[in-house]
Amino acid sequence: MANLKEIQRKIKSVSGTQKTTRAMKLVSTAKLRRAEELAKRSSLYAKKLNEVISKIATSIKDNHEGGIEGLYFDTTRAVKRVAIVFVTADKGLCGGFNSQTIKTVNRLLKDYESKNIAVDLHAVGKKGFEYFKYNKRDIKNHAIGLSASPDYDKAVHFIASVVEDFSNKRVDKVVLIHNGYKNMITQELKVNQLLPIDVSNIERKDNDPTIEIEAYNEEVVLEALLKKYIEYNMYYALIDSLAAEHSARMQAMDSATNNAKEMVKGLKIKFNKARQESITTELIEIISGVESMK
Repeated sequence: MANLKEIQRKIKSVSGTQKTTRAMKLVSTAKLRRAEELAKRSSLYAKKLNEVISKIATSIKDNHEGGIEGLYFDTTRAVKRVAIVFVTADKGLCGGFNSQTIKTVNRLLKDYESKNIAVDLHAVGKKGFEYFKYNKRDIKNHAIGLSASPDYDKAVHFIASVVEDFSNKRVDKVVLIHNGYKNMITQELKVNQLLPIDVSNIERKDNDPTIEIEAYNEEVVLEALLKKYIEYNMYYALIDSLAAEHSARMQAMDSATNNAKEMVKGLKIKFNKARQESITTELIEIISGVESMK
């Protein structure tokens, strides 16, 4: 009988977990819908901004034999120190969402360090920050709460110190890493070289509309757009990461709910078998007692 009580306790415990994971899945699904819509709108703006910058850069490239001048476009600069900005979630229970980003950061760290290139880490999100802090890695800058609630002004403030380091030549390259949203069931890890901007491979397509800007104003317009480009790429990474986080958590909670359901089913079968064995044992004892009294 004690065994039956233990099985009943396990069934109750797993059923409670199943209710929790189902509720968490529903919450993540609702949050995902909102984050997905925001990510789609932000993606359109980011793509259009990148297109405009590419077209202006292409125009300058075509009109100037020496290419594009400026600190933000200097890809010939020797890389001695790299700033890695990475985004993780503030919470867990989202499958391999955070671990994929952390693994990519670790891979880049090993790659750069093997080439004697120093690395500054800038962490957005509690999970990534705690991981590298636990592993005795220096974090130059971190923000907790920003990945869970993206804010444009806070994103601008965070990336500003990185851009300042690049402008003052304290770092020679800026890489932005986040796990982005692809669809309801898929996340896509994105590694973006934020600075310097490489336009060496930009090619103008025949069907691309041209942007008419007075020659002496092209570089002025481009410089003005660059600030917005860097800031918005940081902000978009936060939005994209949040949508992917909700997607990953929804999947993780769905799997956990299904696993709990199967576990409860197995425990109920085990309980029924144990109860039948208990009843059979009691019947045998009664019959044996009656037989012994004859």
